[in-house]
Amino acid sequence: MQARKKYVLLALCACCWLLLFYWGGVQMRLLKLLGRQRGEEVRLWPDWADRAMLLGYAELEELQTGEGAGESPRQRRQAWSGIYKDSRCRMETCFDFSRCRGRDGFRVYVYPAEKGERVSESYRKILASITESRYYTADPREACLFVLSIDTLDRDQLSAQYVLNVDERIRGYPLWNEGRNHLIFNLYSGTWPNYTEDLGFNIGQAILAKASLNVEHHRPGFDVSIPLFSKEHPQKGGERGWLVRNTVPPRRKYLLMFKGKRYLTGIGSDTRNALHHIHNGKDIVSLTTCRHGKDWEKHKDARCDHDNLEYERYDYQELLHNSTFCLVPRGRRLGSFRFLESLQAACIPVLLSNGWELPFSDVIQWSQAVIEGDERLLLQVPSTVRAVDNERVLALRQRTQMLWDAYFSSVDKIVLTTLEIIKDRVFSHVSRNKLMWNALPGGLLVLPEYSTHLAHFPFYYLSQGISPGQEFTAVIHAVSPLVSQSQPIMKLLQVVSKSKYCSQIIILWNSEKPPPPKSKWPPMPVPLTVTDGRRKTTSRFMPHVAIETEAVLSLDEDTVLLTSEVNFAFLVWRSFPERIVGYPPRSHFWDPVKQVWGYTSKWTNEYSIVLTGAAFYHRYYHHLFSQYLPPSLRALVDRTSNCEDILMNFLVSSVTHLPPIKVAQRKQYKEVPNPQGGKGAPWSNPEHFTQRQECVNAFASWFGYMPLVHSQFRLDPLLFKDQVSVLRKKYKDLERA
Repeated sequence: MQARKKYVLLALCACCWLLLFYWGGVQMRLLKLLGRQRGEEVRLWPDWADRAMLLGYAELEELQTGEGAGESPRQRRQAWSGIYKDSRCRMETCFDFSRCRGRDGFRVYVYPAEKGERVSESYRKILASITESRYYTADPREACLFVLSIDTLDRDQLSAQYVLNVDERIRGYPLWNEGRNHLIFNLYSGTWPNYTEDLGFNIGQAILAKASLNVEHHRPGFDVSIPLFSKEHPQKGGERGWLVRNTVPPRRKYLLMFKGKRYLTGIGSDTRNALHHIHNGKDIVSLTTCRHGKDWEKHKDARCDHDNLEYERYDYQELLHNSTFCLVPRGRRLGSFRFLESLQAACIPVLLSNGWELPFSDVIQWSQAVIEGDERLLLQVPSTVRAVDNERVLALRQRTQMLWDAYFSSVDKIVLTTLEIIKDRVFSHVSRNKLMWNALPGGLLVLPEYSTHLAHFPFYYLSQGISPGQEFTAVIHAVSPLVSQSQPIMKLLQVVSKSKYCSQIIILWNSEKPPPPKSKWPPMPVPLTVTDGRRKTTSRFMPHVAIETEAVLSLDEDTVLLTSEVNFAFLVWRSFPERIVGYPPRSHFWDPVKQVWGYTSKWTNEYSIVLTGAAFYHRYYHHLFSQYLPPSLRALVDRTSNCEDILMNFLVSSVTHLPPIKVAQRKQYKEVPNPQGGKGAPWSNPEHFTQRQECVNAFASWFGYMPLVHSQFRLDPLLFKDQVSVLRKKYKDLERA
């Protein structure tokens, strides 16, 4: 009986479900039919835009973006596919990895410029960044990647920079191969009024490095989104960010600000026309002007005069310096100059550009530096930024500075970041992880060829809870032939080998005469290796395989030190493993009369250089010196047999943005000429000093700025000057001559 009741109930439920399905379907069809008859679209579910709250503040049309109006996502994808037939390209399908398997692996070839070729200033900077990089090759047979000499940055047909007949020209190139292994740079695409992403030619299977890249059109893991930058953006170096370290309080005078153009018609006008709704003239300043373009008065609306007057009341630079958050709304295209301006100013960008694939999004964690808003929810932006607590405000502002300095402050960095991202894809088994890209000093200065483990780099010791190793390798640069057992190098070997922290000693033999046999060297408690320096000054900073310790003690053959001095300097280095720590200081200065940088060896209260004739540093800088710096700088050092120590200081300071560390030196110690060889020490030669001044300026020119940092900081041994028992002094020898 019970089973029978169950079957009856199940049958009734099934009948009810069928009736509901049938009548529901009929009602749906009736509603659609009625809607068609009335010429209206019936919406069965409420849209967010129907909320009365929003309509109370602004017209619905003002708050909705006009991008792709009337087009479905499918229609937009079909239009894109029509322009770019290889829209599904990925590295695995559209890139020839076999071209990148040579000894050097990743090389970039730039097509030679055709006679009479017009090239914009921005594209000239891009090409210069590539040709001056360590990846450039003039031989296309060595190339892994190809870059056109045709200026493709501005593909707006109304622009004076627009280049005609690109399709015909590139198809005639024997190396084009449907764009395979080619990299195309673009800042502006499309034209008025729609500003689509059409470049006006078929890029085929080429990688696109593009500003204002749309998420829908971005080919993940293949294309690279780059920032929009102006023609005034510097080639190298660039200005530092505006944030002073640990600025307190983290908030500024204005909570939120924007000052820019208001488009009266066309794409992008909807977003900017609505910005006036959040302006209160107190802590939120949102200003737009209609006064731009030739015919703005033809489209002038009732609000233009008031907006133009209010716009002139505020200075843009003053707002940038004094605002916590900066609105970055879309312009005609998704990207905006405001993005980089906000990053540099440490004004947290609040993005209002739906669908924008952010620059270098493959590697940068933008959630740590920006607030991403929604163009359709503009009125929620003030309450959103007010809710951000002070601790997060400071963290966001600090991250803007890290990203600005590492990847965006110059065209050089933008281009090299693009190349490094592609290189990581090509050699995915030897690539940087996200932390390397998003922590100081940034991905450009962390070379994965050296290691892919964080523990092998000095920059990450603190964050990883790692302490540096407790041993060092001494590398002695020898240039004089060994003619006597009383030469300074013999005494130096005994002093260094007595250190309990010394693991091994490497003599880098750089003399014209062959090195003496092993029997001529004194017996020591640590291994001694004599290796060929190949008569190159820069060989002392080559990444020698024999160096197994993290710490390197670089020494000149005539350096005069005590074992206690060596020990003390090493212990200091273990507290500052990312810096140069040593004894002989030097300094640089700006000569306002000659408009050049000067170099001085005078003993003063300030220094910016610690000579590597007696200094500790991390062995990673050997790899960076040989792989990161261009051959031209190393050739300059080898040609003059001078300045290698200055160049290493430039390199380390450019990485850390910090000065070296000077440790205490015996007061009685003075640099004296070497009695061996008869010519005296190189520094006593006036030409030697002149060369060093020229080197300082040549190095500053390549870096694009002066990376050396002055310091008055010096570390002395504990109890060094205290009037206590000699038995209590750990470094008692430093007080005596």
